[in-house]
Amino acid sequence: MTPPSPMTNVQDLIRLVREPIEPLALIAHVRAPGDGAVATFDGCVRNNSRGRATLYLEYEGYEAMALAKMREIAAEMHSRLAIDRVAIVHRLGKLEIGETSVFIAVSAPHRGPAFEACRLAIDTLKKTVPIWKKEFFADGAVWADGEMPPTPPATPPPPPESHS
Repeated sequence: MTPPSPMTNVQDLIRLVREPIEPLALIAHVRAPGDGAVATFDGCVRNNSRGRATLYLEYEGYEAMALAKMREIAAEMHSRLAIDRVAIVHRLGKLEIGETSVFIAVSAPHRGPAFEACRLAIDTLKKTVPIWKKEFFADGAVWADGEMPPTPPATPPPPPESHS
């Protein structure tokens, strides 16, 4: 396991898993005696997408980069907010309706930073972490539209040489 970055709490838990996520274990992991709040986000598989009945989802990811980006998110949360511990766990593979795809738990002395950190974590995760969702319907499957990681800008060609 890669050591945490300097701003990451050594007790943070950042994982990609292929088995069901256990929210209660993650809540217990982040809770500490000095905390007055634990805020959570539970992203779960819904039974529809854009008016179509969803059968199930599959998540794929660039795992090494996804974990690195998730650690960066935790470090940013610690640097910006008065929080204690963070757990960010995302599931990969096939998920059925109602299963948890991503779970975030944040402990803090006070509720405001805990709520803000959860929001920061899921919003940043969806924009920057290379994990992709494929939605399966009765009539086929599609990669979900959404917030894909930004592609790097193309390098502009060098200016033409002047012959003066």
